[in-house]
Order: sequence, then C-alpha cells, then structure tokens
Amino acid sequence: MPLALVKYGIRSKYPAWRQIPAAADLKSSYDVLIIGAGGHGLATAYYLATVHGITNVAVLDKGYLGGGNTARNTAIIRSNYLTPEGVAFYDDALREFQTLSNKLGFNIMYSERGHFTLAHTDAAIRTSRWRAEVNKHLGIDSELIYPDEIARIEPTLNLSKDVRFPVLGALYHKPGAIARHDAVAWGYATRAVERGVEIHQKTEVTSILTENGKAIGVETDRGTVKAGCLVQAVSGHSSIVAKMAGFRLPIRSIPLQACVSQPLKPFLNSIVVSGSLHIYISQSARGELVMGSATDPYSLYNTRSTLEFTEGLMGHLLELFPFLGNVKLLRQWAGIADMTPDFAPVMGLTPLDNYYIDAGWGTYGFKATPACGKYMAQLVASGRVPDIIKPYRLDRFRDFSLVGEKGAASVGH
Repeated sequence: MPLALVKYGIRSKYPAWRQIPAAADLKSSYDVLIIGAGGHGLATAYYLATVHGITNVAVLDKGYLGGGNTARNTAIIRSNYLTPEGVAFYDDALREFQTLSNKLGFNIMYSERGHFTLAHTDAAIRTSRWRAEVNKHLGIDSELIYPDEIARIEPTLNLSKDVRFPVLGALYHKPGAIARHDAVAWGYATRAVERGVEIHQKTEVTSILTENGKAIGVETDRGTVKAGCLVQAVSGHSSIVAKMAGFRLPIRSIPLQACVSQPLKPFLNSIVVSGSLHIYISQSARGELVMGSATDPYSLYNTRSTLEFTEGLMGHLLELFPFLGNVKLLRQWAGIADMTPDFAPVMGLTPLDNYYIDAGWGTYGFKATPACGKYMAQLVASGRVPDIIKPYRLDRFRDFSLVGEKGAASVGH
C-alpha cells in the first residue's frame, strides 16, 4: 500500500473537494433563470455559458441536483424514431452523447450496446420494417433482422417457438446505448459552475412574476428574483409550473415505474425491448438488470411503486429470459412522465413573452438531454427558435400540426 494512502487514511481531517461549491445567496436578478436542475436545465445552463458566453445564469430546483426524473429513468439512448422530426432530433442528441465524456472531462459511462425492438406478430414485423426503412432513409443505422441473427447477437434470449409470444424478428439499432444518468447531470453542472453559473438547490419557485404579458422573474421560498428571461424544465411537474405562468399545457402526468435486480455476471449484451410484452431490459456496468414497463394506466403525481407493476413485468421477463427465475430484485422506483397527445415534446416559445419551455418528454427525456440543452440555449441566446425544434412548438395543438411519435415508443407509452 502506498505510504501516501496510509498517511491520508490516518489523518483526522480529510480535504473534501466539492465539484459543486455551496451556492451563495440568491442575487436580486440574473440574465437567465432556469427552473429545474435536472439534465435538461443543467445542459441548457452549460451551453449558455460555454457556447454563447451567457454566465449570469441561475438554476433553481425545489429538490436537489438531478433528483427528479433524471435520477428516475433507465438511461437508454437511441435515435430509431418514426418521424423525420424525431429522427433528426434524437440523432443529434445521440451524436452529442458519443463525445460528451471528452467534452465535459467527466466520465458519463457511455456504453454502446445495440438496441432490439422485438416483434412477436406479423403486424409488429410490418411496423419494424416500416421503421427500419424510415430510419435508413434518414441515415440511421437500423434494420429488421430475424431469429438466427438475433441469436448470434444475443444468445441468452429465449427464441423458442413454444412460448405464448414467440419472437419473429426485431428492429435492430446498433448505435443504441446506455449512460450513467447522474453522471450526465453532474458533468453538466460541474462545468457550468466553473463558468459562473449558480445552482440553487432546495429553492422552490412559488409563483412566476409577470408584467405587461412578459415574464420578469420569480417568487421563491428564499425571496424574489428578477430575470431577463426564464426557462422551464421541470419534467413531471410541467403543468403545475406552467399554470403559475398563466397558461395550460396539453399534458397528462402519469407514473412510470422501473426496477433493478441484484448484480449478476454480465450476460446481456444489448438493450432488449418488446412492445407487445411491454418490457425493456439492459444490464448496467455493475451487473444489475435495469428493467421497466409501460406507464401506469392513470394520471397521478406520485412516485410510489406497486406490486402490480412488478408481477406483470416479471411474468413477461421470464418468457424472454427464463433462467432469471431465482434472481432477486434490489430496488424499485417510479418517475412522473408528462405525456402529450402526439407523444412528442413541447419546446420553444409560450404565450408569455420571455418565458421558454422544455416539457412533455414522456418517456424520452434522458436520451434527449444534450440536444435539449444545446437548442434551448440557442433559443435563449438568439431569441429565435432553431429549425430542429420548430415542429415541437406548443401551438401545434391549436392548428393540428401534430408530430405523431407514438409508434416509436416501443413499450406502449
């Protein structure tokens, strides 16, 4: 054992290095206020500071950094969506993820695995072929493969025909990946703070201050703060905060549950998803199986977990991987998914001037993080909506210019 390590171990005081320094008192005003210290809000602050030179920025959160849906997702990254708008946006995010560890100087544990969307019926095969052709037309690595090829890539998957839902084929997306969700949040936060951004945790926004149809600041439980403009990025509480700003969102908030198993020796190479069985599963770097299912069938602002979810999920999981019958669950949790009618997000301008929104992500929020931060920062800095997020404007629900991304949800979301 090195002598330096022994000396460090017997010292009475340990010098602690804080990646995020303790926040100072809230200033009376900022150029930009971001409500929500999750991945999207922190990424927006980072790109504002590094790309646009806007550093007089405060990020407010009633909880703690990355403690909302950023901490409650299953960290899957992919771009094999169904619409041209979705493919372009999520592919931009995926490419940003691929180099993010180097850009941030922070290991986000990005791991390319490949992503299977299993097809159990003739109709699912047709849909997979449709999605594959759309993807390839738009430059995405995505193809329809059949059981012999599936077995070569994922040999532990049960491909027997003597089951209730035999696997007939799969949409295979080779760039599909996973990353460490809290590392993404901390990486963005660390680099943003280095450039002067302030992060204020345990700071709840209680009202939005307006004047002549413009947002001018917020009232918090720590006092009043003025701002040149505001960005709302609060995931599962989007409708609540928007109501403070005086407008409604076409959103239903629904619990989305997930769980992990005890650590196992690595055996699962890919991310495996089944829309028919409403299940998705991957294996983390620590060996845990990360598993989830469809959203709950009712609206609720609650992150409780249920036995009903676990029973339904495990019944289908054991059809795909029957040898997991004696594996124990380690923990279970839920997030709150904001679902729009067309299963696509809401980004950009709002009826309130100087107030920008990043909401309605449903089950797609984590994989969109870098692109959201980049383009929301561009919007704030320039005052113009970037072309890539124009399809996600809020007023599309008024003129029925819907995006229609439901077919790419994979697990019934």
